[in-house]
Amino acid sequence: MSKVISLAQAADLIPDGANVAWSTVGMSYFAEAVAKAVEQRFKETGHPQQLTLIHDCGCGDGKDAGMSHMAHPNLVKRLISGHTGQAPKMAQMITDNAIEAYLLPQGVLTTMWRQIAGNKPGVITKVGMGTYVDPLISGGKVTSLTTEDLVKRINIEDEEWLLYKKFPLDVVIIRATTADENGNLSVEEEAMLAEILPMAQAAKNSGGIVIAQVKYIAERHSINPKEVKVPGVLVDYITVAPAEDHKQTITTTYNPGLAGNSRVPLNALPPMPFSDRKVIARRAAMELKANVMVNLGIGMPDGVAAIAAEEKVSHLFTLTTELGTYGGIPASGGDFGAAWNADAIIEHEAQFDFYDGGGLDIAFLGLAQADKDGNLNVSKFGPKVVGPGGFINISQSAKKVVFCGTLVNGAKLGFENGQMTVLEEGKVQKFVETVDHITFSGAVARANHQSVVFVTERCVLELRQEGMVLTEIAPGLDLEKDVLSAMAFRPIIADDLKTMPAAIFAEQWGGLGDIMAAADQQK
Repeated sequence: MSKVISLAQAADLIPDGANVAWSTVGMSYFAEAVAKAVEQRFKETGHPQQLTLIHDCGCGDGKDAGMSHMAHPNLVKRLISGHTGQAPKMAQMITDNAIEAYLLPQGVLTTMWRQIAGNKPGVITKVGMGTYVDPLISGGKVTSLTTEDLVKRINIEDEEWLLYKKFPLDVVIIRATTADENGNLSVEEEAMLAEILPMAQAAKNSGGIVIAQVKYIAERHSINPKEVKVPGVLVDYITVAPAEDHKQTITTTYNPGLAGNSRVPLNALPPMPFSDRKVIARRAAMELKANVMVNLGIGMPDGVAAIAAEEKVSHLFTLTTELGTYGGIPASGGDFGAAWNADAIIEHEAQFDFYDGGGLDIAFLGLAQADKDGNLNVSKFGPKVVGPGGFINISQSAKKVVFCGTLVNGAKLGFENGQMTVLEEGKVQKFVETVDHITFSGAVARANHQSVVFVTERCVLELRQEGMVLTEIAPGLDLEKDVLSAMAFRPIIADDLKTMPAAIFAEQWGGLGDIMAAADQQK
């Protein structure tokens, strides 16, 4: 019997009250055509209803795609996710307290599939201790309707750990590029490898079904067995999507350079325009050293990759992403998660195993809100809760973490002759007395003697055992008027307070290679 079914038939397979897990990285690996069919069925029949939806990455395009298709009252009962920022309609349901919702670390969820497949109790890890996902704070619950405990503290060999409890899977909906008639799946046009194999294994060992969305159907036995990422015996149904519902990333339909099928000249990538963002990226890049393993977060930190390319030092270290890329230049914007000219692409869950074990030397991550204790918040903004993505895993596990962001949101700044001027102050402080949500715990970082640096366009701070210490100030600024007055707390001022290099405040720079060489000689 053929495994190939229509999109409408795929939607009909989802029963009321089911636990439904989706593969996704933004719009990469997301079965958009199936989601549309499920939404259409619900609008026409009122079914399926009361679903628990599970996905580890962000899922959407920031508009109407992805999990926004599922954001209907009575369609969804519960969400277990790593991030909702790309699905504003689902995020609004959380803000409105309309559903049960858990926002858990991406790396925990992406490694959860193996634990379910292997009939383990769940993911046992220290990732999340001291943050809002710690059961001593909220256990990852983000609406008042959410009452069941999915995270608990346990003691193993006189050490405290977190147990993220497993859950059953009724339906798993994954995506690949090609399926042969037996259901064997290959991913030759996808931008990464994702976690579709352990997801399928988890579904089968939970007694659930696996539905795969693909672009192409191939003849039986026509896919090289080493290219098969999910064996056909694990796939129950296949459905074919139109190209517009099978985009490689949020913004790209298909580019062979993002799939590792070709290499692009890196000088074809446009240079980063000069701005406060470029100043921050330059100063952050000064924390780099040769032969280190690096992760870049989305937004402000991805400027570090652009600076490394401009300064021609990308070959001196290895840039990675949590989605499994090594080398090359991590893509930004709507292509985030992919990489140009990657040397290697491994599975999503395998990358988080490596990260969680301390494999990262340095991570550059966003800075939305920080407080006097060195806590960071990137998961909650006013009433809107979007979740941590991979931030908790990466920030807690890297040997060194550099948080990158402006000191204040919305300020107007001037740059001239290597000097900075604050022309008009912004309205939203980012360095506050107490953060709204603890996505990174300063107390845990200090206990682990982790190196933590905060880079802004106006100053640099370090988290030390004695507290938050301001170590550098931008040239041309007054410490009290331009920096401290823009913070809700007063940091410790370093006895040897330095001036940030004037050269990074000019249109052209060219000094990163020398800085890295000098650091290498000091080892």
